[in-house]
Amino acid sequence: MSDDKNKDSCCSLPTASGRCTIEAILSVDERGQMVLPKEVRIRAGIRAGDKLAAISWERDGKICCIMLYPVEQLAEPVKAIVAPMIKDLA
Repeated sequence: MSDDKNKDSCCSLPTASGRCTIEAILSVDERGQMVLPKEVRIRAGIRAGDKLAAISWERDGKICCIMLYPVEQLAEPVKAIVAPMIKDLA
């Protein structure tokens, strides 16, 4: 990618350490719920009951990218902040 394209992209993903792939297209229902396809859950090791943190990136005041991350893999300081919120949801 040229520098101009990198500057305009929302999420700066390091190309040397990984790759970004569109795994699925999700639909949001009238209640705001989405279904993550089984194939993606299997590849990601996501099982029923797992807790995921939704981490967002903003550009110009709008969320442009959302990443789901297993809560048990979050760093301890972030866990301390997120854990009470997850506990309230259970």
